[in-house]
Amino acid sequence: MLNDSDSIHQPGEDLREYLRSRENRSLYRYRLTLESPQAPRVTVNGREYLAFCSNDYLGLANHPELIAAVCEGAAQYGVGAGASHLVNGHSRAHHLLEEALASFTRHPRALLFSTGYMANAGVVTALTGRGDAIFADKLNHASLNDAALLSHARLSRYPHLGLAVLERQLAASQAKRKLVLSDAVFSMDGDIVPLPKLLELCERYDAWLLLDDAHGFGVLGDQGRGSLAHFNISSPRIIYIGTLGKAAGVFGAFVAAQGEIIEMLIQCGRSYIYTTATPPFLSHALLKSLELIGSGAWRREKLARLTGLLKQECRSLPWKLLPSDTPIQPLVMGENAKALQVSEALRQKGILVTAIRPPTVPQGTARLRISLSSSHDIEDVVQLGAALREIDRDRG
Repeated sequence: MLNDSDSIHQPGEDLREYLRSRENRSLYRYRLTLESPQAPRVTVNGREYLAFCSNDYLGLANHPELIAAVCEGAAQYGVGAGASHLVNGHSRAHHLLEEALASFTRHPRALLFSTGYMANAGVVTALTGRGDAIFADKLNHASLNDAALLSHARLSRYPHLGLAVLERQLAASQAKRKLVLSDAVFSMDGDIVPLPKLLELCERYDAWLLLDDAHGFGVLGDQGRGSLAHFNISSPRIIYIGTLGKAAGVFGAFVAAQGEIIEMLIQCGRSYIYTTATPPFLSHALLKSLELIGSGAWRREKLARLTGLLKQECRSLPWKLLPSDTPIQPLVMGENAKALQVSEALRQKGILVTAIRPPTVPQGTARLRISLSSSHDIEDVVQLGAALREIDRDRG
């Protein structure tokens, strides 16, 4: 029997070493625990902070009409769905929301998913497999990358917004089915895909286009209908994905597309088939959310004003904002440790802005991801700008 404990492999030591290495490279992640509703001002550990972290772009996450709709929906439909959609969990609330989302996004049909991650996984794996080809922007959301790998289709990635490279890839492909994947608004850069040119390539080379509009739905276009409305574009080859926990303020996701696409997902979308349906009272509340989005032009106008103001406030900083006209305003610092330091310095001043580091963003591009909401006030943005300038002066 061995008595030397050093000669025996200790369970989990390799995991501990990996975690230590992440901490040493300023890549360790921590969670904050909110003690208040999502809002421009949140409470963490008993202290109030001015927050620029959430994707609650329209300030609906704590809207009184949505809270009332949740209570009404729970009274009518109960709490849990109790089963998957294809067994016994597809509620009238789900059905009404799917019809409303199809109408709102101007597609023939829509299908609810529990999350955007599951929606992307469901679509990509249902429509592609071995022998097919997928083409993806290098800055796409992780869920699109993971979905492509799960599909076992051949994956080709092109440089961010590098449509000339994409065209060469499409032209060289002999695959029977081609699928192009792209964020509509890139979640860490805030820039918008040149959709007319992207769609033109898909039409020229007979490819489907999956457009993940998680950060455009509710924010862009007429009545907040999203990136397609922003460009005044429609096409039967577009598979449109929107999320319902960001600008819509609640939870979930949906796919809007032609009828045969939706039927394929019902028949073959594993992340749709093999999971319990979302609580129906959330769908009931989202019907109210769609009303608020459609009638909330003033919220989008205010977001545009706040975005312009933030750019002015950051002009003198050594860290530059990436070019973005959306509520996502990335302030790039490069080094992981520097992003963490500035984030912590802001926190000491009562302001929360999350430091984003690899692998969420490319190496050497660590940043503060400043996220604006129509619930913010001008004074909030001015306060953030002043704090950043003070931190810059202190470090110099």
